[in-house]
Amino acid sequence: MNPTILTIILLNLFLGTMITMISSHWLLIWMGLEMNMFSMIPILMIKPTPRSTEAATKYFLTQATASMLLMLAVIINLTHSGQWTIVKMFNPMASYTMTIALAMKLGLAPFHFWLPEVTQGTPLMPGMILLTWQKLAPMAIMYQIHSSINFNMMLTMAILSIVIGGWGGLNQTQLRKIMAYSSVAHMGWMTAVISFNPSIMILNLMIYLMMTITMFTLFINNSSTTTLSMSMMWNKTPVLTTMTLTTLMSMGGLPPLSGFMPKWMIIQELTKNDLILLPTIMAMLALLNLYFYMRLAYSTSLTMFPSTNNTKLWWKIKSTKFPPLTPTFIIMATMMIPLTPIMAILD
Repeated sequence: MNPTILTIILLNLFLGTMITMISSHWLLIWMGLEMNMFSMIPILMIKPTPRSTEAATKYFLTQATASMLLMLAVIINLTHSGQWTIVKMFNPMASYTMTIALAMKLGLAPFHFWLPEVTQGTPLMPGMILLTWQKLAPMAIMYQIHSSINFNMMLTMAILSIVIGGWGGLNQTQLRKIMAYSSVAHMGWMTAVISFNPSIMILNLMIYLMMTITMFTLFINNSSTTTLSMSMMWNKTPVLTTMTLTTLMSMGGLPPLSGFMPKWMIIQELTKNDLILLPTIMAMLALLNLYFYMRLAYSTSLTMFPSTNNTKLWWKIKSTKFPPLTPTFIIMATMMIPLTPIMAILD
């Protein structure tokens, strides 16, 4: 793609998200989401193949349906409240419709089917944008209307997302699909706590973004798209292999890594609100995610070549430029647990 055109598209993507995040008028929020969606489609098709075209079509159909439902909810709310600004939803129907629309935008279960397929059909960089940047705008809307969201509906979708995010990734060998199911599970954790403490949801989102960006930069650096290709990493980049192992453990939520912090705070917040069974179920279901992270870690750094091999596999892995911010993201994705007391005070 022409660099000038790509720059304009990326700028438009950034602008669309920013408009949505800073607006308090529903029409501007909707316009921002539309700009965001139409900018994302050519990014998904940055390498024009039948697979990427199919992924972009699926993305467009899902996001267009979600936008239509969002506008329907806004109009229902307008007829009852008489204003376009973000206020408490006066009508239960508007609240239900808005929640479903945002769940479709985020890829929450049971509206998650498009996410693994679209992520798998695109290259690694667009896949990273889809699973990180594209979560910001819907989460910003959810943050602003969290008091109006139907509590039971949101908790049901959260639990379902954690279940499907765990089960879906178990049998996968494609890294992009594994990351997509991981995203579904993380979104489940965020939406479970949003009705109680939206600040913890923001913290979880930030740490999720750091961990996902770190994993994708490691994949891009080694041109890895399957579990098999990751098993070649130790031969060329042993240090990055160890970092991949640590980041995967952090994504699973193991202490003393950064990924443990949001899970710890979410379980604590839910327990404070006299919910004992819910955090117990969530913690047990998180073991499903931990299992496929462990499987990835095993194939990456705990397996060795079947014979003595002293040569570097330059023919197997394309030599790509090392992403400059990778060390920073690795540190942030793994070593933020000492900041927990500060985060607890801020929340």
